[in-house]
Amino acid sequence: MQWLLITGLPGTGKTTLARRLALRFAVPLLGKDLIKEPLLNVLGANTTAQSRLLSDASFAVLFAVARELWAADLDFILEGNFRPGEHEEALAALAGARTAQVLCALDEPTRLARLALRKAQRHAGHRDADPAVVAHSSADAFLELPGERLTFDCGELARARQIDPIDRWWRQR
Repeated sequence: MQWLLITGLPGTGKTTLARRLALRFAVPLLGKDLIKEPLLNVLGANTTAQSRLLSDASFAVLFAVARELWAADLDFILEGNFRPGEHEEALAALAGARTAQVLCALDEPTRLARLALRKAQRHAGHRDADPAVVAHSSADAFLELPGERLTFDCGELARARQIDPIDRWWRQR
C-alpha cells in the first residue's frame, strides 16, 4: 500500500496535479477543498476565523477517511495546503505505508495571478484574497514525515514529462 501527499501554498496547482495523478494511477483522491466546499455551501464562512475553522474540520474529515483507506489497504492521494508542525500527528497513523510528499511550487507572480482569478470562481469563504492566504506561510514546506520528498513546478503542468519523477516513484513498489 502506498499514498501520496500533495501540498503547497494556495494557488500553486495542487488540485490540478492531484486530479491528474489520481486519474493516472486510478486511485481515490481526498482533497481538503473537496470537503470544505460543501461545508461552505451549507454553513458559510463570513470571517477568516470561520474559514479556518472549516478548514480544520475539513482536514479532520480528510484524515479520518485516509485512515479508513489505509486500514482497507488501498492506495490513495491526499491533497491540501497541509501545515507543517500541525498535521504530522494526524498522519502518523498512516506510518508503515510507502509514502511520498509532493510540494507544488510556483513563481510568486503567477501564484498571485491565479489567486486573483479564482477569487471569482470559488466560494468567498475560502478567503483567497485575505493577506494570510496571499502571503507565504508554512504551507510551502514539507511535513516531517518519513518517505520521499519531491518538489514539483506546477507552472509546467502542461508538459507531460514533468510528472515522470512522481510516476517513477508510484510504479516503483
